[in-house]
Order: sequence, then structure tokens, then C-alpha cells
Amino acid sequence: MPSILQLDGLGKAFGAVTVADNLSYELEEGEALGIIGPNGAGKTTMFNLITGTLSPDSGAIRFQGEDVTKHSAARRCRAGIARSFQVPQPFSGMTVFENAMVAATQAAGMSGHEAERHCIEVLDQTALLEKANVVAGSLTLLDRKRLEMTRSLCARPKLLLLDEIAGGLTDSECVSLIQTIKDVHASGVSIIWIEHVVHALLAVVNRLIVIDFGRKIAEGDPKTIMASPEVQEIYLGIEVDA
Repeated sequence: MPSILQLDGLGKAFGAVTVADNLSYELEEGEALGIIGPNGAGKTTMFNLITGTLSPDSGAIRFQGEDVTKHSAARRCRAGIARSFQVPQPFSGMTVFENAMVAATQAAGMSGHEAERHCIEVLDQTALLEKANVVAGSLTLLDRKRLEMTRSLCARPKLLLLDEIAGGLTDSECVSLIQTIKDVHASGVSIIWIEHVVHALLAVVNRLIVIDFGRKIAEGDPKTIMASPEVQEIYLGIEVDA
């Protein structure tokens, strides 16, 4: 399979603090990749670099074979890179449907009935269609997480970046969310998922990368990686029930 994303020697520092240290990997088209690491490891910074909200100090980012290192966040989004945020960031005073429409029109460039139909399809996929007219600020945590995914999917991504979307959910809520992510992946969307709820992550991804202090320290089969003594040490105190 061809690569949809390539990170080549990404470096980023804030003063004396290095948050990306010669970070390199490739994502195959249609793959689901998991990213783990302790708090402060540089995981969300990596997403910021991929989406263009941060510029790297060194290295290059290629998306579908094109060097996008200097492209704006808006241009990357239009090209097919979308993300969710660890802390949901809906337009709280707007309805669920209006939030979806903003993504479809502004990120995907759709309009009129085409945008409306697309939003309805995505809301059905993310189990939010019945709450389309609910004001986003009144949603439960699970539904706010679902809305984060909805807005990302309404942008028609080829690559979906999920940032700790299972965090704070109950076990039963995780089961429901995992199925939605599996369905999204089965539709052909490539996924990179940062997550601390490892059992949820392992239910979806087929490859795992471990990041610590901005460096990639392990990569490979998820169960093999989680059995690594080095990874166990880094994850001391974090549940890793696979």
C-alpha cells in the first residue's frame, strides 16, 4: 500500500524543551496507527505539526506524496487532514447540526443540499442524528466526544487524527465509541489515534508507536510493543490491560 503520510526527521523545541526529536515514520493508506506515551511526551505537539498549527524547526511532512511542511493548516485540512481535540471544542451555542455544517462548508468546501446530506450521513454514523437540534453546550461528555469526531468527519478527511477521544468515558461508553471508530476505519479513512485508554486503542489499531520526550522509542505489533519492558517502565502506573 502507498504511504498517505510521511514524517521525516521532525524536530521542534520550545526553548530548552524538545518536544519532537528527529521524529520519523510512515502511515500506509487505510492503516490505523496508535500512538502512546506519557503525558508531556510530545504526542499532541506531533498532531499540531501534522495539521500545521505548529511549524517544525527541522524535518519534513509529506501528505499523499506532496511536501506540505510549509502549507497552512487550512490548506492541509482542505487536502484531507482532520483532527479531534483532547478537550472537545464545539461551538457551544450552536446546535449539533450547525456544528457539523460549519465543518462541511468551511473545511470541506461543500454547500447547500450537498452539505446538508453529508452532515446527516455523518451524524447517523456517529450516533448523533437524534440529537441534531440539541445545543452543543448541553451535551454529555460522550456526545461531545462524538461531536468532535462528527466535525472531523464532516471535513471529508482522508486522514483522521484522534487525540485521546476515549479519555474520561466509562467502559460501556468506550465500547460504543470503539465501534464508531472501527466503522470509520472500515470506510477507508486512515487513522492516527493518540490514547491513554490502551484497551480501547488495541481494539482498533494494527500498529503501535511509543513516543517519549519527543522521540520514537518503539514501533510494531501492538501486543508485542505493550509487552516490552521499556514500554512497561514508561507506562508504570497507567492501565495497560490488553
